[in-house]
This record gives sequence, C-alpha cells and structure tokens, in this order.
Amino acid sequence: MSKQQLADIDAMLRRFRPTGPRSVAELRTGFKALMDTMTVPENVHTAPVILGDRPALHVTPADAPRRGTILYFHGGGFVFGSPETALSLTAQLVSKTGFEAYSVDYRLAPEHPFPAGLEDNLSAYRALLDQGVSPSSLGFAGDSAGGGYTVTTALAARDADLPLPAAIVAFSPGLDATRTGESMTAKEDADPIFTRDAVMSTGAMYLAGQDPNRPLLSPAVHADLTGFPPLLLQVGANEILLDDSTRLAARARDAGVDVILDVTADAPHVFQAFAGGALDEADHALDRAALFLTQHLRAG
Repeated sequence: MSKQQLADIDAMLRRFRPTGPRSVAELRTGFKALMDTMTVPENVHTAPVILGDRPALHVTPADAPRRGTILYFHGGGFVFGSPETALSLTAQLVSKTGFEAYSVDYRLAPEHPFPAGLEDNLSAYRALLDQGVSPSSLGFAGDSAGGGYTVTTALAARDADLPLPAAIVAFSPGLDATRTGESMTAKEDADPIFTRDAVMSTGAMYLAGQDPNRPLLSPAVHADLTGFPPLLLQVGANEILLDDSTRLAARARDAGVDVILDVTADAPHVFQAFAGGALDEADHALDRAALFLTQHLRAG
C-alpha cells in the first residue's frame, strides 16, 4: 500500500473541500479544475457524437478495438461534471480493456432535476441497442453520481422491458438519496472532500422536493435487484458514501446476484481517477475493473 501517495492525495483533496455554501457555477468550475489535473492515457481517441438525443463522447482505443462497448456515466453529484471531466476514468477503462466507450452528457440539476438525467441515460442505452449493439457485449460503468446511474439505469431498463447489460461497474456510487447510511457521519472526518451537508445540498437540487424513498433514487435502500447482471462495486474506506456500496452489495447478494464489493483501505472518493502514476491503488483497482468487464462482456 502506498501510504505516502494516499497521504498526499488526501492533503490535496482537502484544499478543494468546501468550507461553506457554493453556487452551482462555483461547484462546476471547482470540479472541472480538479478533474483537469487527472492523467488521461494517450493511446485513445475521442470524438463527439449524439446518443439518443444527447451529446456524448465516443472513446476508442488507438489500436484495433476488441468487440465490446462500455456505456459510461460521469460523476458530479447530479449537478456538475461532464464526459470531459470523467475522461481520465473512461479512457483508462478503454485503454485497459480494448473496448469502445460512450460517455453520456446527461442533463444536470438544478436546471433539470430527477428524472431528467436518468431518462437521458436510458435513452442512450436504448440508442445503442437500436444500433445493433448486443446487451451481452455491453457493460455499464460510472463514478459517484454516475455510479448510481449504472444501477438506476439498469432498473429503468428492466422496468421498460429492455434487456439488461452484461455487467455493471460502479466507482464510489451514490446509491442512497435518503442519506441514511452510518458512514455519512462515521466517515465525515476521514473523507477529505465531502461533508454530509455538501451532499445533502446537491442531493436536494436533484430531488427538487421529490420523495427520496424510491428505488430509482435510493436503490441501496429500496431496490429489488432480482435478475441483475454481475456487479462490481469499488469504494474507498475513507468516504461518507461507503455504506451506499455495502448496503447495495447486501441487497444484490440477497437477490441472488453475483456481486463483488471491493473496498480499498484509506482511499478517498473515486480514488480510481488518480491512475496513471499518482496512486498505485488506483491503477490496481482499474486493472480489476477491466478484468471484470473483459470476463463478462462477450463479442457478438
């Protein structure tokens, strides 16, 4: 374990931690500044496309791709972020698997609260199916809020009688809009970037007064995961969203779903973004995620 790397990243993230209320514009600017510091591998190509009725970023390996498609949902608390801010993660998965990826520029709160972003992600998935992409060769992946969307988009797809993807990978997913996990308070001092008040604030923008006690908002608490594809949940031990993953893993287990709960000690929220030399644990975690996807996505 790279104790010094983790300590350096913890100290750096605490400089971005909010000390008081921030406007939506400040949240978006600050998040972009942070994510612009992440390493993007050079052996990928990117191109803007339209998927469903939303812009998306198509990320492909520089070398001949393998047959397989990743539909990626970026993080940002449902309020900020874009395919570009998540490019380090999307590109790392593409580089490590050889698959193509599409990263959706879904609508954001508070301008577009729930269910707007979810509808965009489901529309993107439907568009790929309509293009002839086989669900057996397609996986969902995402981080933070986008990690939550990997699960809720699959729930929405099942409700719409669409076939489910072959696998789901979620990095530090947000899976509980009720914010009732014990880690929300127990891990607040350990978490270098999030506070309970901060996630409650962005969560309220996404909810816009709606009841969070619904499977599509709090799957860790309310979802029936029966029939779900294999799940990989990767989370850091030093984050307030830890119990979002632990509780969803328990629900998946109880529903007879293949699930891997992968907790990295002393790591912060979406630590995988620090791959490419800044954090050894990030590269190792993405290696495990890439292996999981290559094991479950079938060419066809």
